Amino acid sequence: MNLIRPVLPDLDYAQWREKPRMARIRTMTGHWAEHGFGTPDGVYLIYVVKIVAYVAGALLFVQLTPGIGSLHQLSSWWAEPVVFQKVVIFTLLFEVLGLGCGFGPLTLRFFPPIGGPLHWMRPGTIRLPPWPNRVPCTGGDTRTVVDVALYVGVLGCAMYALLSPATRSGTDLPTAIGTLSPQVLLPLLIVLPMLGLRDKVIFLAARAEVYWAMAVVFLLPGLDMIVAAKMLFLFVWWAAATSKLNRHFPHVVAVMMTNSPLLRGKALKRRFYRSHPDDLRPSAVSAALAHLGTAVEFLVPLALFASNGGAVTIVAAAVMVAFHLHILSCVPMAVPLEWNVYMLFGIGYLFVWNAQYGLTALTHPFLVGLIAVGVLTPVVLGNRYPGVFSFLPAMRYYAGNWATSMWCLKPTAVEKIERNVPKAATLPGTQLIKLYGEQVADLLSHKGYAFRAMHTHGRALFGLIPRACGPDHETDYVPVDGEFVAGTVLGWNFGDGHLHNEQLIEALQRRCDFDPGEVRVIVLESQPFGRPRQDYRLVDAATGEFERGQVAVADMLANQPWVEGIPAFVLSVTHQHRP
Repeated sequence: MNLIRPVLPDLDYAQWREKPRMARIRTMTGHWAEHGFGTPDGVYLIYVVKIVAYVAGALLFVQLTPGIGSLHQLSSWWAEPVVFQKVVIFTLLFEVLGLGCGFGPLTLRFFPPIGGPLHWMRPGTIRLPPWPNRVPCTGGDTRTVVDVALYVGVLGCAMYALLSPATRSGTDLPTAIGTLSPQVLLPLLIVLPMLGLRDKVIFLAARAEVYWAMAVVFLLPGLDMIVAAKMLFLFVWWAAATSKLNRHFPHVVAVMMTNSPLLRGKALKRRFYRSHPDDLRPSAVSAALAHLGTAVEFLVPLALFASNGGAVTIVAAAVMVAFHLHILSCVPMAVPLEWNVYMLFGIGYLFVWNAQYGLTALTHPFLVGLIAVGVLTPVVLGNRYPGVFSFLPAMRYYAGNWATSMWCLKPTAVEKIERNVPKAATLPGTQLIKLYGEQVADLLSHKGYAFRAMHTHGRALFGLIPRACGPDHETDYVPVDGEFVAGTVLGWNFGDGHLHNEQLIEALQRRCDFDPGEVRVIVLESQPFGRPRQDYRLVDAATGEFERGQVAVADMLANQPWVEGIPAFVLSVTHQHRP
């Protein structure tokens, strides 16, 4: 078992380093197709321990509820509605403490393994308000004591709900213990959005589209709460499936499957690509798995929602349990592990234990409809206008169609970020050097490049670097994934390119005073439904946007991960800013 050292290709480092960037990436993509990222086994053990800690923490808070029996009586109380409610609130708390998505070495967080509270409880760090010019008292990008107090308030409100007893008043559910009172939930429901208006990063990090929305559902009477919670689960599945109706998703499947810690055979992993190592586009196997997964996510939840018990419910629940266990076992790079555990519990509680409650059980259909509209509006608009909505409230999970960015930094820019930006950790490249030394850190950075390049949007990001940085892009600039910039200076990242677009560029420029040409950023938006191209912008941190255009999805699909350059449909150019 390899506990510490990553698995890397056996190569002559000096000879490999003399090659052009895309040739170096080609070596790494071929290695990825057989070994994935090469994560040490010890890293996976960290995440197994974390899942155990998550489950133990949820059980601890449930056990503190008056009326709940001991652990050896679990079968008698696990399906009490207050148990489900407290699991939801605890999961929100777990996420907003930085312990869930975006935690640890798989997101290149080593020293320390979390950002979250180490950043959000520190005045002077960067915050990103969603509508600073529209919502009063939210302007600026520097965290103040008010922001810290709001964050502490969110933690306190979550703890208040977790430590509160259940009540049987006002519920029509068969229960021996009851549910949480709405008065217990309201402080959290109010304070988290207030904080979100000051800093959208924390609102997204709380996975509010899942857990905050579910807490809103908890305000409904018992049976309405159960049916509305089922609907929210259904919307998550359907929205995710809808977002996968694209040509990007087979790339996600190929990359994820070849990175799975459970799949060890190189011959098996090569089958996810057309012809290793010369054609690393997804094979028919990857495409078939992508289409099968999409079909399962559309059809099986519908059967689960529509059935009222019996064999259909059991079979559908078993399929969805297997679906989430598969995602969990692949340990995706953004590590949304606790979310999948939560979904497993929700399947058992909502769809198996409460299978008999469907739409006909609703007593307040109008209220449930309002919640449904509130949840579905960003999903519908987010797929049609992805540049306006984060992919999280739009529920476009795992689809391979994300807003992304690539930051091209001169060494002096890296020094300025490290020196001038208050933050809890250094940039991932600096952490890797500290952990493994410069040579291994360089190889691992290129494995990160390979991960991005093997997705369709990576073809565009690397293909646009020559346009963004000019003929000396190989020697003058170090490409850094926007995810890693955001994760360092914001305290959290989870695949949302809107966290590292012009808003973050301007915030860093105010702190670092980059010279013209010192930082060049390629910002790539998601592909909207019904349009075959994706928008891009080329931005100089000091002088602003200097080119705007589009790239064709067909060109990304045709290219190999290591092809340099991509046809660009230029819409506007500011010539004095061009490299």
